[in-house]
Amino acid sequence: MLPNIHDKAFLDSESQDFNTLYLDNFHALHRYAYTILNDNELAEEMVHQVFLKILERKAPLDVHTSFKAYLYKSVNNECLNYIKHQAVEQTYQLYATNQVENFPETPSSKLRYKELELHLKRAINNLPEQCRTIFQLSRFEELKYVQIANQLGISIKTVEAQMSKALKRLRVELADYLPLIIWLLIIKFSK
Repeated sequence: MLPNIHDKAFLDSESQDFNTLYLDNFHALHRYAYTILNDNELAEEMVHQVFLKILERKAPLDVHTSFKAYLYKSVNNECLNYIKHQAVEQTYQLYATNQVENFPETPSSKLRYKELELHLKRAINNLPEQCRTIFQLSRFEELKYVQIANQLGISIKTVEAQMSKALKRLRVELADYLPLIIWLLIIKFSK
């Protein structure tokens, strides 16, 4: 039997009701997410995200259908949002690659790239230590947030917060260099 979703204790990760709900539904939701994404780890991450969002809610859930239907719909939305994000990212990468291929390489542009590379390294090094480590693991070693959290022994929420902080600071510090940054990153990862 599912717990009363308006019960505040339900939102507590230590609650027996929450643990039961998680254990009773995780595998089915994981299989469902896998049918959408065809990636075992990613499917697991999407289901964890749904349960994490339930735990992080400050207000009780207002479910108009069954709670099981709510969970399936939430997993579906999480997967579709991920797919949309990937599509936007791929479109932008294609655009950036096209811009780089059409960008003339002159001695002055090479000098600007060296200057930009120096600014980028300096901006990354100016990040707080944990923030910098998480950023580098995510962007340069291409680890997923779950992997970073496990490797550093911190929560996924901490990883997300630190990545958000890093990206905001880098955006501000390197706003004038954005087109060149994209070019450098593409060149660096294509080698």
